[in-house]
Amino acid sequence: MNLIGCLDRPTRGSYLLDGIDVSALARDELADIRNQKLGFVFQGFNLLSRTTALENVELPMLYGPRRVSGREMRERALSCLEIVGLANRADHFPSQLSGGQQQRVAIARALANRPSVLLADEPTGNLDSKTSVEVMGVFQRLNDEGMTIIMVTHELDIARYCRRNLIVRDGRVVRDEPVADRLVSAVEMQKLIAAEASAKLTEAI
Repeated sequence: MNLIGCLDRPTRGSYLLDGIDVSALARDELADIRNQKLGFVFQGFNLLSRTTALENVELPMLYGPRRVSGREMRERALSCLEIVGLANRADHFPSQLSGGQQQRVAIARALANRPSVLLADEPTGNLDSKTSVEVMGVFQRLNDEGMTIIMVTHELDIARYCRRNLIVRDGRVVRDEPVADRLVSAVEMQKLIAAEASAKLTEAI
């Protein structure tokens, strides 16, 4: 993931990203690539605790090579929060949000500069099952709209939400195959809601 995200350089060979050999770029050029072409989502959210959800999403725009007006930053950040269903939580601080909401803010932040590729490193690792399905629903919608998403996960059930699985062992790809029985977030969420309702009914009886 560090190589794909232009954080590390390959020891040999070349890495073409959007037709550019990024392995030969200078540090500042790599920073621009990361800022403009790549979005990052981490297991630990990595939100700034003293800034609101809106301000966290605006942050990547402050470091871009093109100057963005305050009005445009706010509008774009609100649009990204709308995509992940959190526009009504824009003024909330991370401590006022659930883990799933914090992860959705992190996804919105990754979308702020309209990247071509979204890199997600164990994005559901700190989340419960229902919240994980919600997050995968966001990823599936983004992917259906044309965004490339590369996700690392050790959870086999989460991997089934993807279109394609690459199995890596000891740094080598040992399997590369399409997902034949791909899970759909909306369907799985309905199953979870039905299971919860059934459990509550059983408890009531």
